[in-house]
Amino acid sequence: MDGRREYRFDPAGVKTPCFVVDEGLLRDNLDILASVRQRAGCKVLLALKCFAMHSTFPLLAPQLDGVCASSPHEARLGCEEFAPHCRPGTGEVHTFAAGFSEADIRDLCQTSDHIVFNSFAQLDRFRPLVRELAEANGRAIELALRINPEHSEGATPIYDPCAPGSRLGIRRAHFDPANLDGVTGLHWHNLCEQDADCLERTVAAVEASFADVLPRMRYVNFGGGHHITRPGYDVDLLVRIITRFKEKWGVEVYLEPGEAVALNAGYLVTTVLDVIRADMDIVIMDSAVPCHMPDVIEMPYRPHIVGSGEPGDKAWTCRIGGPSCLAGDVAGEYSFDTPPMTGDRLVFTDMAIYSMVKTNTFNGIQLPSIRIFRPQTGEMVTVRSFGYQDFKNRLS
Repeated sequence: MDGRREYRFDPAGVKTPCFVVDEGLLRDNLDILASVRQRAGCKVLLALKCFAMHSTFPLLAPQLDGVCASSPHEARLGCEEFAPHCRPGTGEVHTFAAGFSEADIRDLCQTSDHIVFNSFAQLDRFRPLVRELAEANGRAIELALRINPEHSEGATPIYDPCAPGSRLGIRRAHFDPANLDGVTGLHWHNLCEQDADCLERTVAAVEASFADVLPRMRYVNFGGGHHITRPGYDVDLLVRIITRFKEKWGVEVYLEPGEAVALNAGYLVTTVLDVIRADMDIVIMDSAVPCHMPDVIEMPYRPHIVGSGEPGDKAWTCRIGGPSCLAGDVAGEYSFDTPPMTGDRLVFTDMAIYSMVKTNTFNGIQLPSIRIFRPQTGEMVTVRSFGYQDFKNRLS
């Protein structure tokens, strides 16, 4: 089934707004990732920053090798909710942030197996503390450094870690190969929803700049942004890149996809509240774009609605927006065979990723509930519903 264009549950029976994740589509993605793991002999981590729906972790964890986290809270979630479901010998927690406090490090030394530093200053400051706490807690904690390949593949500056002025990763000019005591890994991340040819060029840039450092490492993490489960992605090329890199440098390779794990596996179901006529037809739905799908504004991009077309493609064109006070609370312009009516459902696709992890309660807007659809049984399970107390408890 093509989760980009269709769904297999009844949206009329869904109380909105609601995120629905199709468990069968998650399994399809996992099968592809498991194939990459086996063929390339690499490790694959779930990027929690993208998808952290822990009710799905018992399904995801046996097929993956652990998680990558961006904060003590994410690391704890991975340690407590993901790792216990992993295969024996896996369940790693890797944590990176542009900067850590001492309190962060103390927390992370209880939950993380790998801590990745963004600078030599942070490495020097916290290396003794990590060693002390690792020994005290009986944990083996590896240290790594994030490098900046100084090679951009992204077209959107906000999502380009190699853009000029980027604060992410150590550039070669500032990399001190004499200060690698205890460092076993290198990490980079410069891709965003891209194919394997972008990784191939990035690997070439890293090899050109860090050829003297790579043989000294135990592992290298290629980061995320690999759209491995997207139709048309060149999986064979990815496998060749990883295999060649491992053989050439004698290192283990990690990938940390987020989107690829849950790509096209989730939906946001909304209800039409009103249809108004301004200088064009406008549909008001019960989902607020800045609250429930903020990437639409940040990227920006236009999410797909099942049954819709581009403006002018179908008989009736409109703009679709939400109920908040923000003038820019707009999903985009769409066309339909017939005009949506009050009470109709609108189903947005590819809404499992960078959605639940980024929702907010601006204007006191109701947070979407979360459901899992199990196609093998037709069962729709409500995982979580939210209400006034969730809004109130986030405030002082």
